Amino acid sequence: MASPAGANRRFAAGFDPYASSTNADAVAATTDAAALKAKEAGFDPVSPSGKKVNKYAHLIPAHKQRASGINLDLLRWAWQQEEFVGLVYTILSLITRLWRIGDSKVVVWDEAHFGKFGSHYLKQEFYFDVHPPLGKMLVGLAGLISGYRGQFEFKSGEAYPEDVNFVGMRVILAMFGVAMVPLAWFTSGGLNWNWRARHFLTLMVLLDNGWLVISRFILLDSMLLCFTFTTVHGLVKFMQYRHLPFSKSWWFWLAWTGASIGCVSSVKWVGLFVTALVGVFTIEDLWEKFGDLRMPVRTYARHWCARVLCLIFLPLSIYMLSFKLHFMILSRSGPGDAQMSSLFQSHLRGNDFGLSPPEAGFGSKITLKNMGYGGGLLHSHVQTYPVGSQQQQVTCYHYRDNNNEFIITPPWNEPQLPANYSESEEPIRMVKNGDVIRLVHDQTKRNIHSHNVAAPVTKENLEVSGYGDEEVGDHNDHWVIEIVDDMVHGKVPKDAPVRSLTTRMRFRHKNLNCYLRAANAVLPQWGWKQVEVSCDKENNPKDEHTWWNIENHWNDRLPPGDNALYKSPFLRDFIHLNVAMMTSNNALIPDADKEDILASKPFDWPFLWNGLRMNSWADNSIKFYLLGNPLIWWASSVSLFVFAGTWLWYMMRRQRRIHDLSPNDWAHFLYVGKIAMFGWALHYLPFLVMARVCYLHHYLPILYFAVLMLAHLMDHFLWRPTTAVYAIAGKSRKPLSEGTKNLTFAVAVAATFTTFWWFRDNSYGFHGDINNHPGLKWRKSWNIY
Repeated sequence: MASPAGANRRFAAGFDPYASSTNADAVAATTDAAALKAKEAGFDPVSPSGKKVNKYAHLIPAHKQRASGINLDLLRWAWQQEEFVGLVYTILSLITRLWRIGDSKVVVWDEAHFGKFGSHYLKQEFYFDVHPPLGKMLVGLAGLISGYRGQFEFKSGEAYPEDVNFVGMRVILAMFGVAMVPLAWFTSGGLNWNWRARHFLTLMVLLDNGWLVISRFILLDSMLLCFTFTTVHGLVKFMQYRHLPFSKSWWFWLAWTGASIGCVSSVKWVGLFVTALVGVFTIEDLWEKFGDLRMPVRTYARHWCARVLCLIFLPLSIYMLSFKLHFMILSRSGPGDAQMSSLFQSHLRGNDFGLSPPEAGFGSKITLKNMGYGGGLLHSHVQTYPVGSQQQQVTCYHYRDNNNEFIITPPWNEPQLPANYSESEEPIRMVKNGDVIRLVHDQTKRNIHSHNVAAPVTKENLEVSGYGDEEVGDHNDHWVIEIVDDMVHGKVPKDAPVRSLTTRMRFRHKNLNCYLRAANAVLPQWGWKQVEVSCDKENNPKDEHTWWNIENHWNDRLPPGDNALYKSPFLRDFIHLNVAMMTSNNALIPDADKEDILASKPFDWPFLWNGLRMNSWADNSIKFYLLGNPLIWWASSVSLFVFAGTWLWYMMRRQRRIHDLSPNDWAHFLYVGKIAMFGWALHYLPFLVMARVCYLHHYLPILYFAVLMLAHLMDHFLWRPTTAVYAIAGKSRKPLSEGTKNLTFAVAVAATFTTFWWFRDNSYGFHGDINNHPGLKWRKSWNIY
């Protein structure tokens, strides 16, 4: 990074590294000011009949005056207005994103997931997913606006019925993809590029086939990309106003950046990577200000407060608000209930927890919920461990199932419950703190059991298994109830009863003194990827993964209760759901026993080693192939290496006191390069260490920073007036001619458009036999044919 002290000295001397180094901008500003002055005085440059033409005509540059007959000069003047160009690119973006968007009338690719999640919002049914809720709420909103009411199941490949306005939903969500193009244009304006670089960047965003196809369906990716673009836009604009602290524009762009961070992180956690990019520049900015001895301490403290408010508090508020709305909308019981705490579920309409007897007794049938964040339900099934004791598996499972049900039974050394216990008239014995019990699996009649055998995954713990039956068992089936507290009543006496939903308790093995525990260890495929349950020999009363509560409770001999009076705190529900999302996300790892033809490796992405079939490849279906514009992807990936080599070359020469660039150009080269390189690295490198399964569309947010780098180097070497120079035979360096610059720009744009058009059917759909579309397999690894 540039020296902070040096940057401050240059700025004090009138140098701003974020300002353009060309005279063209100054000339344009002067002529625009003149035009504005004339207009305020009553002169309209479009109409030569104005009364004050003669008086103010000398203020209007020739290119802004009307040519006789045809308004070519007016068009030329309009094309120099940033807002007009942004409008043109918006129209082009609308055309490319919306053209034939309704051709495919079946559920395509991940529409099967996110369309279904949108349906849950419209039906107010609670569901669970690994992504934050904002994007899926917007899918639901798109459905609501389109007249959809949640009646469709969105099964993959299924045809949309006539009463589902899927085209309307696609169009609304495509607007986020449309916005990417003008956002790229306005962002480039803050990077002080030559006009050619600005147009080249915007055209690359417009003409990339990958960004195009991902924006045309009911997916989250268009929203993720749009908010990534708005975050970068806010960062660039804020850096423009960094030397006008606490002005209205400074506050606006700082708040814009913070709001964008909140939105992008609330769509997918991938948004945290662009948050890290903003964090890098924020730390650098504050470090430079820390070295400014002229800045009062109070002013420096205000800078810190402003950034904490806008870049931490504001994004976090938006993120939490999205979950608050999520909980408010999804007020009915649904398929994702079991991922949440028992208290939370008790308030969902249609849930039967409110009918559970308030206190548990021997003979009660219950389900047990682990109280660690993201905890599941104690579970067993007929499958056995292939290692260890090879007895019946005991796991934790996050969905409702009859295999989650257990019966509280006396230990073997006490009288057992009679067969007709539910009809018995003798007083029922209530379960209390300190009681010794057996937990009998209702479906298989196995006892929850532990012994001196290592757990299958967490080797330092002991295995928990299902053993014996109603007649066969031993002392290793005995567990002692230790109540931690009650979530409503707080601390409880030593002989306190066990209450449904609210009592937090631990199960200590009577003989081994280990505790029943379910954390985040996941069993292999033979355990259905469910959470491992083990017996922890360490006695840690604060370990919430050893805490359990009764969730469902059935006992005909006990009166029903009214647990709806109990409240579940929002903050705990918020943390609980986020941990459950994280746990499930980490469990999405490749299965070595199965081949996933859609998955890819991060090393495959930059140079497009693989594409992705988005739907059926049958001749009678419209086929979509997720593949970027090869020219854009390959060239932008190469540009990252070129930048690194160029930076190293400049640094070596500067070390020997050879300054190829002026201070302004050197600062500009580093500033834009840092945005592109840090943005790319912060987004790409985490995927190299992730264990979860990856797909090509994960590279789409990363691609933006690569194309920023490509446009930056094209500007630096070919189009920027002060750096686009050449030298022959050691003679003094000369600037490239305007004709050469225009030629290179035309070639770059033509090549980009030609490649886009060649692969257009990847995005708009292949009709009929795919073999009727030859010439598209540029790599052997592309499975187009």
